[in-house]
Amino acid sequence: MIILSRKILTILVMIILICSLSACNNTKKVRFEATFLELFDTVTTIVGYTKDQDEFSEYAQIIYDKLGEYHKLYDIYNDYEGINNIKTINDNAGIAPVKVDQRIIDLLLFSREAYQLTEGKVNVAYGAVLSIWHDYRTEGIDDPVNAKLPPMDVLKEKAKHTDFNKVMINEEESTVYLEDPKMKLDVGAIAKGYATEKVAYIVYESGFTSGSLSVGGNVRTLGAKADSKEDWKVGIQNPDTESDETNLYILNLKNMSLVTSGVYERFYVVEDKQYHHIIDPKTLMPANYYASVSILTKDGGLADALSTAVFNMPFEQGLALVESLSDTEALWVYSNGDEKFSSGFESYINK
Repeated sequence: MIILSRKILTILVMIILICSLSACNNTKKVRFEATFLELFDTVTTIVGYTKDQDEFSEYAQIIYDKLGEYHKLYDIYNDYEGINNIKTINDNAGIAPVKVDQRIIDLLLFSREAYQLTEGKVNVAYGAVLSIWHDYRTEGIDDPVNAKLPPMDVLKEKAKHTDFNKVMINEEESTVYLEDPKMKLDVGAIAKGYATEKVAYIVYESGFTSGSLSVGGNVRTLGAKADSKEDWKVGIQNPDTESDETNLYILNLKNMSLVTSGVYERFYVVEDKQYHHIIDPKTLMPANYYASVSILTKDGGLADALSTAVFNMPFEQGLALVESLSDTEALWVYSNGDEKFSSGFESYINK
């Protein structure tokens, strides 16, 4: 293990240099790995090939700094001095437009496209409903004996305040205004993948052309492995957490994103039944079609949005959506272990 000096020491939990004798002798680039914890409330892992430790440290610092900026902008729970973020917009619902960073405008415009593409199955204006589930889930985790479900009448009332058309985005003035005072934005289904994609582009343009970013399991690969020119090997997590097999498949990826949504990510238990965090806008309850859905596509923001949307769709509807999009594939895993693939998914599986 190598402990980095300079500025990056304060942000990296660990950094690993892996260099075989042949790699050191025959190539100019060496494999490094770094991990940090706090951004987007998850673990971020960076793997990449650079000429030396200092160069890798510079790229890792860029990734950390830029992800940190997006984290603050897209936060729905915390305030930050001098920053108008998503929470600021929610706090001013029905009161006044909020002037925001262009990166919030861009996210919401992208979210509108995702809302239209998925016919409302992914909706960042669904925060009024999701906040109720969040509160009940948190209370249920903290006090499992008294865990309970949100009352349906409360959920139905909150669902009246989720119309995306009432999210007023003024590009010229760079403002966002929620016309409905009871509306809340929740960008959790899109923000992490969207931010990962934007940061991946920034660091790639800076010269980091052989790497892999995993932000809480949202994976974005950059180029190929510099030492072997092979594609990156990326695993799809097994939703059966009791299985000895951690991954269902290992995929060969190059300049692609992989995002999985599953019932194992965030859940609580009420009367011996698990209730996960992906809420179907049709039923106002956790969707019960699948154990997990994995989306493979070039754009990390789209992959994140689709993983939630397709999770909330019957198979035929989700398949039709995936097949209508170029360079996009999907894997559906059912609770009984059955699997279904889109037409080109199996071609990415490492044999």
